[in-house]
Amino acid sequence: MASALHEVTPFLVILILTATLGPLQFGFHLAELNAPEDVITCQKKSISALQQLASLVITKSSSSDDVVDCIPMSRSDFAAISAVFTVGGLLGALTSGPFTSARGRKLPMQLTAAFYLLGSIVETSAGSVPTMIIGRFLTGVGAGASTVIVPLYISEVAPPTQRGFFGAFTQISINVGILFTQTLGFFLSYGSAWRWIMGTGVIIALAQGLGLALLPESPAWTASAKGDVTHARRVLQRIRGRVSNIDEEVESWGQGASKPTSEEEALLVSNESTSADASGLLTPSAGAQHSPRVHLGFLQVLRDPFTRPAIIAVVGIMFAQQLCGINSIIMYSVSLLKDLLPISSALLTIVISIINLGVTMAASPLPDRFGRKTCLLTSIMGQGTSSLALALAIHFDVKILSAIAVLFFVAFFAVGLGPVPFIMASELVGPEAVGATQSWALGASYVATFLVAYLFPIVNAALNDAFGGAGWVYFIFAGFALLWAAFVSGRVPETRGRKDADEVWGRTRRVD
Repeated sequence: MASALHEVTPFLVILILTATLGPLQFGFHLAELNAPEDVITCQKKSISALQQLASLVITKSSSSDDVVDCIPMSRSDFAAISAVFTVGGLLGALTSGPFTSARGRKLPMQLTAAFYLLGSIVETSAGSVPTMIIGRFLTGVGAGASTVIVPLYISEVAPPTQRGFFGAFTQISINVGILFTQTLGFFLSYGSAWRWIMGTGVIIALAQGLGLALLPESPAWTASAKGDVTHARRVLQRIRGRVSNIDEEVESWGQGASKPTSEEEALLVSNESTSADASGLLTPSAGAQHSPRVHLGFLQVLRDPFTRPAIIAVVGIMFAQQLCGINSIIMYSVSLLKDLLPISSALLTIVISIINLGVTMAASPLPDRFGRKTCLLTSIMGQGTSSLALALAIHFDVKILSAIAVLFFVAFFAVGLGPVPFIMASELVGPEAVGATQSWALGASYVATFLVAYLFPIVNAALNDAFGGAGWVYFIFAGFALLWAAFVSGRVPETRGRKDADEVWGRTRRVD
């Protein structure tokens, strides 16, 4: 344990915290419209619990400013504004995988900051539905790309024994973003103050852009794609600390990666690394350079028999993440929970976000301790049980049980379905396919999110009208949980403690 903790340097922590500003903004923009919806759409002047205080602040405002306080729109207009975020996210997810495989991790992360910045500026100044749609689309592109690139970057800079722990930072940062924007919404959902919520996105995007300028490129990508093992090794040594032995990590990059080229570097590696040159793995003229690895494209990973099972597994767990019903709470909590407890639904949503964040942080060591697959199955079955309890509680109007079921529903999501799919997407394939696999993963996630976002209110209303009462849709989510538990049991392998994708799938290492 001591040696593992020794690998966590201050520089590594700075890298990960800076990188996760991308997923944080994903959560921020995902939930930014939840609390101020009625104010933005001109249905109410304020939903803030501090309405009286807010009124004192804005009483001196002239009535001519009322026109720009909100954007008149229909329910379908607001649905389009909400859903276009997932459309942009899908585009960002699908295009960022091949791009990051070809151009590295740093430049694509900088481009996501630019999309976030531009989109947030447009949203903040929007005075019409089309303008708001454009802003949401741009932030969606940044969000989709971030949730592909950042988990990949983290998996490549985090110590191998702690990739599960640091991999959970992606979901933690998303939850921080959700909690942050929900809290802002609770205080700023009045008049034109909601624009400060959008404007906060500008500040975060600027901070991300400045921080990324100081980040090094992923050493694993530098070695495998550019063939510059010497520079990659130097960067990895800086990340791990001067006294850490990085031989095994360097060796995992591929042929010739373990051989140093300078006298200083030679002191850091074992004598066994010289055997690689003797066995012909390095050409005399190559030094520490080796041929860049060929990267598989979006369709190639599906056709390749070595990577196809991984794509099926990744797409499956991403659909499970959404179709077990989490976004029915995240996206519709204000309307769904308004009658559960005698407090503001916006405040109850903040409580749920706090629990989601707290459980995600507390559970972050679990994938490394008990395994990814165990956490997934626990999460799915827990959400399924909570869905069943929630359906019965809503149907029979047991308000306290409804609230408790919702809290357990969110907590079980945070145990496995929240963080683990992001971790496994980069562990089920080799470096040559990880970019395209991340695109498949996030593409599936955004498609599933879009389906839930549109179909949940429709199916919920239809079932309630057909059978009477409420809560029927959560019986469907409970049934989905059983199906996805069977899928994970049969089609998703364990990745904890496995050296590479070949060991994960139990096959002989391929030599191309």
